[in-house]
Amino acid sequence: MENAVETVPAGQLKTNKGLLKTILLSLITFGIYPLVVMSAVSNEINIVASRYDGKKTMHFCLLLFIVAPITFGIAGIVWYHRISNRIGAELTRRGIAYSFSAADYWLWNVLGAFILVGPFVYLHKMFKAVNMMNEHYNVNG
Repeated sequence: MENAVETVPAGQLKTNKGLLKTILLSLITFGIYPLVVMSAVSNEINIVASRYDGKKTMHFCLLLFIVAPITFGIAGIVWYHRISNRIGAELTRRGIAYSFSAADYWLWNVLGAFILVGPFVYLHKMFKAVNMMNEHYNVNG
């Protein structure tokens, strides 16, 4: 009888993004942790989807520190719209039954800001979508 040894593929993506964790660690790290999380999201969508859709999402730090200030924030709006659609398209392509798209960005992050909790709902939905996408990628490539 052989001893089965499980090996973890080198390309495992993290599936532990969460809203509460992000909020708490944001407070502890004085706002640095959300930069780390969103940078990871921008990298992971490129790892998972680029070979299928031929697109490349700009790194979040490049957007935040250089491009968005130059464009007076317009690039940030475009970036969130595009990454939301790209994550949603990848979920659909992988057959994952979870709805996420740019509509969530506009409804929750933009219009939902008027009820104050909207941006938090958007981030929760985004983290859930990215976790599901990464989980599927970790198993199926």
